Amino acid sequence: MTNKTNKQAAPLSKNATKYLRGMAHHISPLVTIADKGVTENIITELDICLERHELVKVKIRADRDDRKNMAEEIIKASGAQMVQSIGQVVTLYRANPKAPVYELPK
Repeated sequence: MTNKTNKQAAPLSKNATKYLRGMAHHISPLVTIADKGVTENIITELDICLERHELVKVKIRADRDDRKNMAEEIIKASGAQMVQSIGQVVTLYRANPKAPVYELPK
């Protein structure tokens, strides 16, 4: 995995979360997790997407309890932060210090 940091970023402020939810409204899911669950390939693809886009939607095709566990697993593995979770779609954010896409409000 590229540039994976073990250090968790500071929690997002309410204003930053609100801003990112608005920006994510028109984004389609870029990563889909299905029958095989969270695999190394999923984590690698998610890492690439977060590196490029910073804000990514992930569709998790599983029942409610499994979705929650899978979401926690991908957050821990990618170092991203959850912006929101609605149904089968989880929105994740991880800042790219080299080439930031979004300037978050304070």
